[in-house]
Amino acid sequence: MRIDKWLWAARFFKTRSAASVAISGGKVHLNSERTKPARIVRPGDTLEITRARQCMIVKINALNTQRRPAREAQGLYTETKESLKKRESEAQVRRLLRDMNPTPPRRPNKRERRQIRRFTGKE
Repeated sequence: MRIDKWLWAARFFKTRSAASVAISGGKVHLNSERTKPARIVRPGDTLEITRARQCMIVKINALNTQRRPAREAQGLYTETKESLKKRESEAQVRRLLRDMNPTPPRRPNKRERRQIRRFTGKE
């Protein structure tokens, strides 16, 4: 089965073309090697998938040519323990950083925006 089709069926990407773009862009590695969208995958192969801020390392358990519900799609792979720990720790760091930098209670009005522009020199 093609790697782009498997990534779509396993619900890592919303469309098969999005999976192909990610593979071509070097965001997906098969057995620690860069690959092409038409590469054939087999159970037992290892994938490194990078999306946004997340990097997942998964082992392929099964193949499915159709896109099934999320519960069934999760059975197609298992994430390594190291990958899961790393993702959880990175999420914790992001949460802490978000809490340290709270959002303002409201947007600045026109007068305050002018003052900000004068202060930053972007007038």
